[in-house]
Amino acid sequence: MSWRPIHWKLFGIVSASFFLDGVLFSLVPATFFLLEELAKNATLIFAANSLAFMLGALALGKLGDAVGRRLGLIASLVIYALGALWFVAAYWADRLDLATALAATSVINFGVGGEVGPAYSALAEFTPPRRRGAALMLAANFWNAGAAVIAVASLYYAQITGDVKTAVLYTFATALALAALVLIARYHIPESLRWLAAKGRDAEARALAERYGVSVPPPQAPGASLRGYWGRVAVLAAAFTAQLLTYNIAAYYLPYAPGFAYGDQFAPINVALANLGATVGAFLLLPLIDRSRKTSFTAAFAGGTATAAALAAAHGAAPETYAAVLFLNLVFSEWAWASISVLESELFPTPVRSTAVGLVTAFAWLVNTGAVFLEGVLGAHIFLALLTALWALGLAAAALWHALGVESAGRELEELT
Repeated sequence: MSWRPIHWKLFGIVSASFFLDGVLFSLVPATFFLLEELAKNATLIFAANSLAFMLGALALGKLGDAVGRRLGLIASLVIYALGALWFVAAYWADRLDLATALAATSVINFGVGGEVGPAYSALAEFTPPRRRGAALMLAANFWNAGAAVIAVASLYYAQITGDVKTAVLYTFATALALAALVLIARYHIPESLRWLAAKGRDAEARALAERYGVSVPPPQAPGASLRGYWGRVAVLAAAFTAQLLTYNIAAYYLPYAPGFAYGDQFAPINVALANLGATVGAFLLLPLIDRSRKTSFTAAFAGGTATAAALAAAHGAAPETYAAVLFLNLVFSEWAWASISVLESELFPTPVRSTAVGLVTAFAWLVNTGAVFLEGVLGAHIFLALLTALWALGLAAAALWHALGVESAGRELEELT
């Protein structure tokens, strides 16, 4: 199958979705430095949000298999847009206490967590095999771009307004405006042909294939389940847990940890630089991702382990030095995220693909929830040392897959299940 206009359309809509995910997920760490009372409880709020993200990945991942990729994506957007609207309305009315902030931001993260399963599944199931890795990686990379943009916007609004309340309201208003635009786009997203075929809706699949000038998907195996795929779930969950923890701590949580050398005022700069590094990282991996998933996976964690050790050593040095190493570490973090995202999108049967992605995501976010509290107890210095160990754990998982896993680059999804 060759790349056609419909693939550009789907790629654009999913990319815009991930951009919005990055914006919504980053609203909390990018603005809480402006809100003294909430900043004091950042660890509690981050942990609650992490748990909500996990629950969203599980619930809406399964929903994406039950009702389709398109409706799954619409449902998740409505949920997190309502959460953002709740937060900004409470703040506008001067009723944003800790309980309301916990609830509203958790609703946001529930919706964002629920995006992953249907979004990855939709793109993987529609994209030609030779471009699947690049398409998934570049689309997901828009998360980093969205996170960087909203962090810069938060800092900019704070400077031009000179008023904390106005800056926060402007930041959330920007996110809600983007959500409205993406919601309109999602109404025009095509349903996955493979999902339709897996549900026995062959006539609809053929009609869509003819409309968009693409091939009819091959026959689907009846009664597919996750039985026989738990080994893949385990390896990917271990690797994604390592990647997620190191990414979230380095990019979002460290500025709020006790003993962080540069203070929580560094938070928006930290978020912007980290996600800029991740954004650049995707383009550096572009020549390799569709040549070999195994090599991409292993190289990502090898580079991440080395730069994590360098980041721990740089903490306490000049801010410019720390920022440069952080940028480089997040380049490899994006490599790891891209490699895992592509693998989890293609290694499971269509009827349970969104559910499997949700499971891998949920396990990582469950561990992340505990790690947020651990960070608050141990502080920045010890936690930075643990980052290297986490990267090494991911390297072990990647090496195991390199030795025993299948090479999925360039192959049809049906060949891999």
